[in-house]
Amino acid sequence: MNLPIQSPTASDTSAFAAGAAYVDGAYMPLSEARIPVTDWGYRRSDVVYDVVSVWDGSFFRINDHLKRFRASMEFSRLVPAESDDDIRAILHRLVALAGLREAYVAMDCLRGRPAPGTQYHPKNARPYLIAYAIPFIWLMKPEIIERGAHMVIASTPRIPESSVNARAKNFHWADMTAALFEADEQGADNPILLDAAGNVTEGPGYNVFCITNGVVATPDRNVLGGITRLSVIELCAELGLPCEVRDVSVDELRDADEILVSSTAGGPIGVSRLDGRILNNDRPGPLTQKLRETYWEKRKQGWHGEPVDYTAV
Repeated sequence: MNLPIQSPTASDTSAFAAGAAYVDGAYMPLSEARIPVTDWGYRRSDVVYDVVSVWDGSFFRINDHLKRFRASMEFSRLVPAESDDDIRAILHRLVALAGLREAYVAMDCLRGRPAPGTQYHPKNARPYLIAYAIPFIWLMKPEIIERGAHMVIASTPRIPESSVNARAKNFHWADMTAALFEADEQGADNPILLDAAGNVTEGPGYNVFCITNGVVATPDRNVLGGITRLSVIELCAELGLPCEVRDVSVDELRDADEILVSSTAGGPIGVSRLDGRILNNDRPGPLTQKLRETYWEKRKQGWHGEPVDYTAV
């Protein structure tokens, strides 16, 4: 498609300082981004999305994020006019417009509303693309990451994958939202959700790993195929840590030597308490710390990086 290419003036550029957005073919300051309240993306959570991070002026694993975003869109029959190359160019331009060196860059594909006179069916509602770049968001505050997250196992079960495909990154967060309130009411930072069989799934915005006797394990059912999860699995291979992708029971999680979560919004993050049980003297475990330090060091060295094109304004 032909993307808008008009460059903003210097005064226009200053309006992007709080963030830049792209909505259905047009660029604008984040504060001006809007969607119609009648669109099904809003009314029915008929949206898939992805988020890629920028650190020290480079996108991290943008190819993997675009691949996952495309798979989510195609699964949900939400395919916009923009190609993957178009979306890549849009994301670069958004970061350049906002002038960000560390950024949280989101891409959404949502369904509009059926045209008047057509059957009231999603097939008659046009999908379109929204994207935006804002300053980097941390999943948890730095001081929480430093001392380790305090987690609880939520009583709210994860939406079953037979109903909503967790691999297609989506806005169906009713279970996650309920679990977040549970954690807050128990004085914890964040929750971990189980499936109906009592196996670990994931949490709001992160995958889960546990480490027992030096062996790392992470669930592989009813979970998002996290890009940071993939990075942790790669780091385990590099560091010589056995890593198993399989069912993880709640008992295994509760008895683990170490627990960590992985997210675009912070990388690998250690857990120091689970349901009140203190792990590793109330700090992130040593293997968790090794994984976290290696992750950030490699990112600083350009691992899986793509420099932002700051001339793309």
